[in-house]
Amino acid sequence: MADDFSRSPATEGSTPDTERGRELLPNTRLDDLLSELQSRVTAALRTRDRLHALLNAVVLIGTGLDLETMLRRIVEAATTLVDARYGALGVISAEGRLQQFLPVGLDEREISAIEHWPEGEGILGLLIKEPQSLRLDDLAAHPESRGFPHGHPPMRGFLGVPIRVRDEVFGNLYLTEKAGGAAFDEDDEAIVTALATAAGVAIENARLYDETRCRELWLDASGEITTRLLSGAAPEEVRHLIAERARQMADADLVAIALADHGEDRLTVRVADGAQARRVAGRTIDARGSLPGRVFRGGEPALTDVSEPGAEPAPALAGTGIGPVLLVPLGLGHSGQGLLLLGRRAGRPAFAPSAARALQAFAGHAAVALELAESRRDTERLTVLEDRDRIARELHDIIIQRLFAVAMSLMSSVKRIDTEEPARRVRQAVADLDDTIRQIRSTIFALQSAGDGERLWLRNQILEVVESAKEPLGCSPGLRLDGPIDSAVPDETADHLLAVLQEALSNVARHANARRVDVRVVVDTDLLVEVEDDGSGIPERGRRSGLRNLAERARRLGGGFEAVRRPAGGTRVTWRVPLPDDA
Repeated sequence: MADDFSRSPATEGSTPDTERGRELLPNTRLDDLLSELQSRVTAALRTRDRLHALLNAVVLIGTGLDLETMLRRIVEAATTLVDARYGALGVISAEGRLQQFLPVGLDEREISAIEHWPEGEGILGLLIKEPQSLRLDDLAAHPESRGFPHGHPPMRGFLGVPIRVRDEVFGNLYLTEKAGGAAFDEDDEAIVTALATAAGVAIENARLYDETRCRELWLDASGEITTRLLSGAAPEEVRHLIAERARQMADADLVAIALADHGEDRLTVRVADGAQARRVAGRTIDARGSLPGRVFRGGEPALTDVSEPGAEPAPALAGTGIGPVLLVPLGLGHSGQGLLLLGRRAGRPAFAPSAARALQAFAGHAAVALELAESRRDTERLTVLEDRDRIARELHDIIIQRLFAVAMSLMSSVKRIDTEEPARRVRQAVADLDDTIRQIRSTIFALQSAGDGERLWLRNQILEVVESAKEPLGCSPGLRLDGPIDSAVPDETADHLLAVLQEALSNVARHANARRVDVRVVVDTDLLVEVEDDGSGIPERGRRSGLRNLAERARRLGGGFEAVRRPAGGTRVTWRVPLPDDA
């Protein structure tokens, strides 16, 4: 029985080697299970670390509101998360072009060795046309690949992920050369996609911040401009302030204000602020058929980049290194005055549409404020001119007439005075009254002609010449102006007139020793300039170069000149030239 129980079926035929094999089988399975558990724990730890890194990256890119700084942080975070050697972010313009390219992983030497930056073609162009994630083991093997520009470092593995801001594709993240030569996997794509989603939110926040900041600057600048204008600041000073504030609002490198002149066919840069401002000031823009002309007439802002191939040129900004340009009309309709031209250095981001809208509102407000200020100044100037005209009328109608009556009364009394000394004193008093009347008439002309600070009329210039001769002559010349002098005399003839008048008065002061000088300028079918004095007269012999100059000027204009002795003593100079038929 014992033997039967001791020999069970399970043990029949067993050998020592078989028993050892059965003992090793559970140990092998346990090792496999432990190895699998260890690999899964390692993967979980790696996933945890990458999630922590992703969280830190999201926090990092969300801490700042400066857009350019934030974009660079996004690229740096993406390269760290997937162990990529190189990374870049391409910003896409509204026209679907690669507008800005921010590389990471290249030093200055490597950057300078590259012939040109990517232009949005090949694989990068494919991502622009089809904004979805793209993983490649070998860039060169893809049919859309166009190769690399000269000097570009070699790259093989590639991961591209679009960055969306709401429903708009803002740009693409490009990552190449994973550490160790490995290929980018699904986990890399998933984590970069998550980062791109967070980046889209951060970019939108930065945009909103920029818009709010721009709006605050606009309100402050509008208030400052209005205050300056109401305090009586000159329009030129206020335009400089507009240019300065616009440059700050738009973060531009150069701002120019081009104002319309000669109708609407030409714009001239009157004010410039920022880099290359002195170089731009004074340049002209042909408004016929050009982009600035269309913006000026149409009233809508325009965005462009003059550094891009095929872009419409901007002659006013030539040679300044400007790329992105924003053109904003300065006022609309009847209040349209010109253009605001804002530029950034080539390679900088283009102006955002939100900045264009804010600057359009700012420029419109500034144009209205300038127009109201001009109207207020015109009203004040008109009031001053009306007061001057009233004073001139009173001087002419009352004061001169009374003085003339007194002089006539004295002259009639001279004949009744038998003694020579009292008669001489009365005649001297009459002469003094005549001189006073001439001075009052000169003052009347000054009151009626002065007051326009932007245009110096011909009457004003004649008056200045006569007034400036008072001291050399030793007396106040009488002046009589007749006819439409300001409107009928062409500019070239006016220049000759002033030169003739100055030369004639100078001759009297140097040679005549006169006590009385009368000047008459008459515009009718022709122009007459006449200067009379009571001096010593023209000498029979002597230098006559001054008179020859006057005669030559008259001959050049098809007129005539003569200088003759007066019967009562002194000289009469007459200079006469024809005027155009339409004068």
